[in-house]
Amino acid sequence: MSNLSHTGRDMASHPDVSEMRDRYASMLGGRDVALVDAPVFLVGLYCAISPWVLHFTANQPTLATHNLIMGIAIAALGLGFTVMPERMYGLSWAICAMGIWTILSTWIVGSSPDLGVVLNNVIIGGLTVLLGLACAAVSMKSGKRTV
Repeated sequence: MSNLSHTGRDMASHPDVSEMRDRYASMLGGRDVALVDAPVFLVGLYCAISPWVLHFTANQPTLATHNLIMGIAIAALGLGFTVMPERMYGLSWAICAMGIWTILSTWIVGSSPDLGVVLNNVIIGGLTVLLGLACAAVSMKSGKRTV
């Protein structure tokens, strides 16, 4: 049986320390936007539950369904940014489009929405657009760095 105790050993003496440092640096290199992943998820989550929070499921049933679907989609993209950042940051512009659609859908999908519903969707859509732009800016910056 091998000795698994590491007393007295320093990681600097490990034969693969330089390779591990390079791999760690490359994995963290694309994570400049890590602070945006959680807010994208939270905005999507709030968008999904907002019809029940603001109680407009009875008078705006189609808009309630729309917000649920859009919220789940935005939250799924937020989770995707966390799990597979290299593959997902190309979809940052899609988040911006979803935010713009969330703003416009208040009047397109909804039927004469009241001020609370309008403010809710405009704020959610605006935050989604801003977070999408932040993700897109960081992905463009990291794309230029790797080329």
